Amino acid sequence: MLLSELVSRSGVTPDRMHGDAEITGMVMDSRKAKAGSLFTAMPSKNSDAHSFIPAAQALGATAVLTHSEEGFEAAVASGLAAILVTDFYEGVWRLAKIAFGNPSASMKIIGVTGTNGKTTTAWLIRDMLVALGVKAGYLGTLGFQIPGEERELSNTTPFCIELNELLAEARDKGVEAMAIEVSSHALAERRVDGIEFDAAVFTNLTQDHLDFHGSMEAYEAAKLRLFTELPKQSGKHFVGAVNVDDPVGRHWKRMHPTLFAFGLNSNDIYDLHVNAMTVTIDSMHLVVAAPAWKGQLNDDIVPLVHLGGQYNAENVASAVSGAMTLGLVDPVGLARALSAVRPVPGRFEAVPNDAGIGILVDYAHTPDAVEKLLDAVRPLTKGRIITVFGCGGDRDRTKRPKMAKAASERSDVTVVTSDNPRTEDPQAILDEVLTGIVAGRESVDIIDRREAIAHAIQIAQPGDVVVIAGKGHENYQIIGRTKYPMDDREMARAGLAARK
Repeated sequence: MLLSELVSRSGVTPDRMHGDAEITGMVMDSRKAKAGSLFTAMPSKNSDAHSFIPAAQALGATAVLTHSEEGFEAAVASGLAAILVTDFYEGVWRLAKIAFGNPSASMKIIGVTGTNGKTTTAWLIRDMLVALGVKAGYLGTLGFQIPGEERELSNTTPFCIELNELLAEARDKGVEAMAIEVSSHALAERRVDGIEFDAAVFTNLTQDHLDFHGSMEAYEAAKLRLFTELPKQSGKHFVGAVNVDDPVGRHWKRMHPTLFAFGLNSNDIYDLHVNAMTVTIDSMHLVVAAPAWKGQLNDDIVPLVHLGGQYNAENVASAVSGAMTLGLVDPVGLARALSAVRPVPGRFEAVPNDAGIGILVDYAHTPDAVEKLLDAVRPLTKGRIITVFGCGGDRDRTKRPKMAKAASERSDVTVVTSDNPRTEDPQAILDEVLTGIVAGRESVDIIDRREAIAHAIQIAQPGDVVVIAGKGHENYQIIGRTKYPMDDREMARAGLAARK
């Protein structure tokens, strides 16, 4: 369609507009421009996106969406059609929604947000829906996954142009439902604005990303947008589900009584209650009860779920709530759906061995997540807990001693090491982490992550459990701005081989 038609149909009112051109798609990366692309010159702290206009034009871009007068003039000087929109992010999502044919309107879309549990919850929702015969996909930390195809993503939640493009691809391949992780960054930066969500799940809120949001109040406000502001941008009936065991979830439920309430503790406001009967390192029996199902069942549902660790009961509650709010699960199919879900890579993932020690790799990288992880491991451990963890560079520094406190309080031996140091000095990060080690608790700091994991496995005795936290599924380490191959699971296996 013509740029003028795209602008008209989107409802965007440009501050300035020059020329017209045939538009075949939108891109925000000049390297991905093709014939007929509308190049979106996104504001950036690191560079002036308008400087990439010639590169986009060389690959066939015919028009530019700009955010400044200088950028608009540069586009016009290049001979391209151009529009200037001062409310840039709203302009981008409105244009992208039309350019890609509003793909979220054609599928069931559920968003999952919260500090911890987003990946597992979204993964479980997708697996449950597939088990119930729904052609479903997943998008988040573990990439973009639709039946027959998987690929990595650079962000947990992509910016709105890439997000709409991925959803359009899923729609065109017959996908009926998508479970999407929605990060607080994405909500604050309006990446998911315009996506027509049918439902959303809130898992919890604990300290993280304060380097970005500045305060817990701003962090919470970003999460809340998924339940209050975004539904107003959609023509769908929206249902939100919140974990009322979490103080923020309880507060939201009081503010918005129509929200679906779920949790594990005994509470008469629950719309869904989950209780773990037996828990092992790789499975659990749960009791799942919902007041709305009382007339349809003689007894509560007691499924076997192939996930280990007490805290995963909370993730199951989140996932079942999400599937219920979508209207795609009934009590008869629930047990079958839950028995079919698969463990999430890098989340409470066991590394099998014949040494008599347990080895678990997990993505936990916040104080709350470390607490829950180690609290889940303790009842499953006959011997000691040996925990290996680090903290990422160029991220919230205030959580570093808190991570150390959470780990050392719950571990018999704590091994502090590097995570992704990025542009910070790894030793300086370790020094800040070590200030939080509880006095009298055994600890060692080994800056090289490979050596740290090998050390933990070497000192482990039969009955001990080695917990390697922080990176989970990630198969790289970021030093400076470069990603180097590194996988905690592979390093654990190497440590086992060296132990022999």
